[in-house]
Amino acid sequence: MLSTMFLMRYSLITWPAIFVVISGGLMALFPGQTWWLLPVAALCLASVLIGIHDLRQTRHAVLRNYPVAAHLRFLLEGIRPEIRQYFFEGDKDGAPFPRDKRAIVYQRAKKDLDKRPFGTMYDVYEEQYEWLHHSIAPRPTLDNAAMRTLVGSTCLQPYSASLLNISAMSYGSLSANAIRSLNRGAKSGGFFHDTGEGGVSPYHRENGGDLVWELGSGYFGARAADGSFDAAMFKDASADPQIKMVELKLSQGAKPGHGGVLPAAKVTAEISRIRGVPMGQDCNSPAHHSCFSTPTGLLEFIARMRDLSGGKPAGFKLCIGHPWEFMAICKAMLETGITPDFIVVDGKEGGTGAAPLEFMDHVGMPLRDGLSLVHNALVGIGVRDRIRIGASGKITSAFDMARVLALGADWCNAARGFMFAVGCIQAQSCHTGECPTGVTTQDPLRQRAIHVPDKAERVASFHRNTLHALAELVAAAGLSHPNELKPHHFLRRASSDKVISLAEQYEQLRPGQLLADPGSSPRFAEAWALSRADSFARMG
Repeated sequence: MLSTMFLMRYSLITWPAIFVVISGGLMALFPGQTWWLLPVAALCLASVLIGIHDLRQTRHAVLRNYPVAAHLRFLLEGIRPEIRQYFFEGDKDGAPFPRDKRAIVYQRAKKDLDKRPFGTMYDVYEEQYEWLHHSIAPRPTLDNAAMRTLVGSTCLQPYSASLLNISAMSYGSLSANAIRSLNRGAKSGGFFHDTGEGGVSPYHRENGGDLVWELGSGYFGARAADGSFDAAMFKDASADPQIKMVELKLSQGAKPGHGGVLPAAKVTAEISRIRGVPMGQDCNSPAHHSCFSTPTGLLEFIARMRDLSGGKPAGFKLCIGHPWEFMAICKAMLETGITPDFIVVDGKEGGTGAAPLEFMDHVGMPLRDGLSLVHNALVGIGVRDRIRIGASGKITSAFDMARVLALGADWCNAARGFMFAVGCIQAQSCHTGECPTGVTTQDPLRQRAIHVPDKAERVASFHRNTLHALAELVAAAGLSHPNELKPHHFLRRASSDKVISLAEQYEQLRPGQLLADPGSSPRFAEAWALSRADSFARMG
């Protein structure tokens, strides 16, 4: 493995060396003959020229890290569409990410034509196939600038958020150049960049894009020497005008209940200084917070974050687990009168650079189920109009966005789509520090492959073109704005002879229903009865 990596990474040097070795072998085989010198010299010169070009170009990060050798990837991609799709974009049933979604991200980021001939690649009669009802009377397409939502309308510093934003990815998990590219793209496109729980790094600040500061259980950026929350540090840091909202992370979809992990191999001196953690050790965030232990305590801490930040919108992110725990938070809202300005629902299908397989595969509630529960619970207690909901978890296309907006989201956060725009090729080496395109590494040589101006433009382009596609879907459905999308607009094939709408799949509560008649809801009645405002524990 080491020799292979060396040959690929330093191919500009090694290929000429290989040709010299070949020349030596030919000299031994054909003593006194020189007919082979010209072709060998030509190949040697060609490899050097190609390598120099690869190092200087900015379009392909993998070629900047692996000059000459990486052309094999593009050669195989170009042989036939089938090879490109199944070997490099993956099969939609077995790949880490469906090939059609990866392809559409690359096309929209690179401003390529995002059209396709010969109809859908899906079997429309297969179970789980989903579609959106269209209207016989489509509406005019909405401009991207009109697709925003106001968060924290009663705050001193409310924020108008785009319907598509960059989900939480920390500096440390991502490289400095990846962070620079994402934030520069966010600045250009007018959308926000969630910092992830690793804190606000200098690279988040360089280009001035809007930030949502995510505060995890490690309290990085506002961390006292003993690892507890430092209110004074938080107040000073959150005063930065670039920070538009503050978000408390309760859990992450890919590893809920586990805490965050930054492997020791990726903890550089700079990250150690930013986070306040020692080098040479895995950087672990505790699985639980030390500042509160009850639903009431959680809401009081959210209110404290809002006050310390100078009146910026404050909320929390979580992957739904026990339903009665979220019902307990709802009861605490009613008892205290404190409501968060927003809640981000993270689905268990979301990604991460480092998590145990069992957690990634089998712990946590999928996005649509969790989102529907949160939205309807807030409707059921009559506070939905005061709280905005964000949704994250494998959202890359306009259809993904439209579906979760219909289920109750006010905006969407995406991580892997923006990673693809920056250059990720899903090499599955995020946790090793050896990312071939420089996206998830702290190796200065590897991350130089990311040309920030070029990748930032791709980030902005992916955002712009995806929102435009969302506007076209909304118009085709005969609607004027994405907030008019409802569960009944989407249908799913439940079996070979049965089709159901999302409204049928997910129970829809009426405003105040949990207060007026909690027993009338089969889905919510038990969880409501088992919850209490002063404890996350199950009653009974």
